[in-house]
Amino acid sequence: MLKKLKLSKSGYYEYLKRKTCRQKIRKARITERIKEIHKDSKEIYGAPKITRILKKEGEKISEKYVGNIMRENKIKAHYIKPYTITTKDCDFSNKLKNILNRDFNPKRPNQAWCTDITYIWTADEGFVYLNSIMDLYSRKIIAWTLSKTLEVEEVLKCLETAKKRRKSAEPVVIHADYAEEKTIPNSV
Repeated sequence: MLKKLKLSKSGYYEYLKRKTCRQKIRKARITERIKEIHKDSKEIYGAPKITRILKKEGEKISEKYVGNIMRENKIKAHYIKPYTITTKDCDFSNKLKNILNRDFNPKRPNQAWCTDITYIWTADEGFVYLNSIMDLYSRKIIAWTLSKTLEVEEVLKCLETAKKRRKSAEPVVIHADYAEEKTIPNSV
């Protein structure tokens, strides 16, 4: 077999006796440590955080090197989106009636308003919530609030702002989707 591979016997035996080089030993040690850190972090940490931990432990290492080792070993960080309670379940929504019957074209301004809450994910603060009210006649946003919580008070602030801007003596139909019905109390 050595003849086919064009290797000498002495070269082959020298190869067998050869010790593992320092780089391979270091890489194996670092690979094991990366696996440990990754497992301890519940597979959340990626190369940047693992690199910082290794540097704190006294290892001289780059983020690129850690990333390469992670790729070679198919180690990936898993992002877990934080759980946010978004609605409160209550039974007043059973009492609500669909007055609009999907007729979203009122005959005059301030006859019907539509309200919605939009969830916006931000890296700094997690979710923020945009409450908005639109006059269905003009299709214009007449009030909005941006809040860090999904509290009823924030929705009520938005409604109060809309009422102040649109001084109307006649009653207004307010349409909300089911998620908002579960949030807005019947005090509106």
